[in-house]
Amino acid sequence: MNFSRRTMLALATGLATTLAFSPVMAQDKGTIGISMPTKSSARWISDGDSMVKQFTEAGYGTDLQYAEDDIPNQLAQIENMITKGVKVLVIAAIDGTTLSNALDNAAASGIKVIAYDRLIRDSGNVDYYATFDNFKVGVQQAESLVKGLKERFPDAKPWNVELFGGSPDDNNAFFFYNGAMSVLQPMIDSGEIAIPSGQMGMDVVGTLRWDGAVAQARMDNLLSANYGDKTLHGALSPYDGLSIGILSSVKGVGYGSGDLKMPIVTGQDAEIPSVKSMIAGEQYSTIFKDTRALAGVTVKMVDALLTGSEPEINDTSTYDNGVKVVPSYLLEPLPVDVSNYEELLVGSGYYTADQLK
Repeated sequence: MNFSRRTMLALATGLATTLAFSPVMAQDKGTIGISMPTKSSARWISDGDSMVKQFTEAGYGTDLQYAEDDIPNQLAQIENMITKGVKVLVIAAIDGTTLSNALDNAAASGIKVIAYDRLIRDSGNVDYYATFDNFKVGVQQAESLVKGLKERFPDAKPWNVELFGGSPDDNNAFFFYNGAMSVLQPMIDSGEIAIPSGQMGMDVVGTLRWDGAVAQARMDNLLSANYGDKTLHGALSPYDGLSIGILSSVKGVGYGSGDLKMPIVTGQDAEIPSVKSMIAGEQYSTIFKDTRALAGVTVKMVDALLTGSEPEINDTSTYDNGVKVVPSYLLEPLPVDVSNYEELLVGSGYYTADQLK
């Protein structure tokens, strides 16, 4: 589905406002436990801040904890929230397969669980899932990659591309990769795109903990081993933090200077360093996932659970966690590049113009 700029802006701004609660003068309705993976990514800080703001406006207290990508730390924080008697747990899991025992304890205490943007696997005690359409994120990344290849290297077929995946312990990483490959695989099969390294599949291209330094080191190795007499035209990157590492690698061997054009590099989360990189002509694109809107959906889910009504969902088939299909609400991701970043990111109030200077 193609969206006009006006439609995309309406989605970005409308979801953020209509799904949020207006401030209420109510007594505290109880405390919501919010478990976030790390502060090393700006997007998770934004998620946490948005949820605290919107839960507070809806009359709830919050217990927001960041685990700094340490699985035992996240487990301990969740167990502590259960002990303190939070009403609902909202969890963005570091490793979506490690929480079964903690969620058993939550269920025994009558505490409902919402998986937040990362599916929690292998547990029947995940009540709902709030996220973006993650397969579509991958599709949009691949479509943007192809668009950039056509613009920057119109006569270079086959285009030489390398593939990067997200963290294999994050269920979303597979949706991103599979969505992208639904676009790229036919072009690989037809010979329009070449993968000089031959490295494909999440078991090979995955990047544990979404670590940009790991992505940079892998790109260093790919370039030295496969591009002595070839030019890299593009890199599929599923996250801005990886994109920055990939760009550092390619710039280190001369791309972006002289006659060696910068390869097309995608991303996700519209983090400020990557938006600035796009403005500077380095990173080609990113995917905007409005954390205000996702927080709004989550607050509405929690409020419905605690007031005895049914949370709004729009997907009952996609997210099988190995034990059950988790009822989900999927939001629309928005592709961003230099042509529309001001409209989508500044126009929606997500960033100020000064933040992107």
